[in-house]
Amino acid sequence: MSNAIVRLSEMTPAQTADTFAILAEKSEATTRDGKPYFRVTFRDAHRAVQSMIWADHGHFDACRDEWTVGTFYKIRGKYSESSYGPQIEIDRLRPVNESDVEAGFNEDDFFPVSRYDRDEMFTELLQIVEQQIEDEPVRQLVSEMLTGNEAGIKRHGAAARNHHAFIGGYLEHTLSVVRTAVFLADKYRAYYSEMNPPLSKSLLIAGAVLHDIGKLEELEFRPEGWSYTPRGRLVGHILIGRDMVRKKAESIPEMDEETLLRLEHIIISHQNLPEWGSPIPPSTPEALLVHFADDMDAKFHELAVQLEAAQPPGTEFTSRNNPLRRMIFLGLSDERTRKSGVDDGTE
Repeated sequence: MSNAIVRLSEMTPAQTADTFAILAEKSEATTRDGKPYFRVTFRDAHRAVQSMIWADHGHFDACRDEWTVGTFYKIRGKYSESSYGPQIEIDRLRPVNESDVEAGFNEDDFFPVSRYDRDEMFTELLQIVEQQIEDEPVRQLVSEMLTGNEAGIKRHGAAARNHHAFIGGYLEHTLSVVRTAVFLADKYRAYYSEMNPPLSKSLLIAGAVLHDIGKLEELEFRPEGWSYTPRGRLVGHILIGRDMVRKKAESIPEMDEETLLRLEHIIISHQNLPEWGSPIPPSTPEALLVHFADDMDAKFHELAVQLEAAQPPGTEFTSRNNPLRRMIFLGLSDERTRKSGVDDGTE
């Protein structure tokens, strides 16, 4: 297996090549006549491919006994695409070894990662907390929760799927929500200066920083991607996050009871509706703004991903197969523009 390496995500239909991939899933089933087979999924950061290992396949015994989910493999196979999705017909396969590093193997190539530097994002988040949160006990609580969970914050995804579901996605999403919260705090404090009580910039920023903090315990990374922990499935990030904040507040004697209550409410209500996960709707100005900042960032990311994806020439709308469940307009095709006379020089 010494051929030139082609990235799995760059293989083209009918191409046979050597590639590196991680075994993300392996499931056993039986055919209608009772014969066993395995459905396996290999992937890199940008493509997942399936392979059917039938009972008479030369790799069946090895697949059953030796192939391990989470292990990296060097594969020689033929790539194809069908109505069932991307496929690879495996010719040869072995676990990756140290010599493959010289051939270009790098574990970081197999997991989607934020396009932004995670250290820089974390530093900016801390700076906003230190400079913009005026309430000292609130600033202490938020700062200590960030520094105490730095490793997880820099690595975690923001969701199991749909939005920011990649390494560093939690931090990218949180920082974006916080930037929006700072803008909204300044805007609406100036617009509605007679509110009683006034809009709290400290609480708004704190809630924006901590609204998803429970996801650090709700989600865990597996070879197939981000998945829910048992506690995540049975309790959920909203209540986990509320508990994390309350526990940290116990170590801050100066924390005001009402301030903590309002911060808890932001976390509990930030998804707005029971069907989205919140038991109660936002009932304070800060909670309302955090909800909309969070929801906007998640949905805009879902839309942007569709517009960043490659589309066949002449495509005017995406399919509905996206988290927003709607066709997104890409623009008029060249052919339609020509027929309209817009682009052919006519008056």
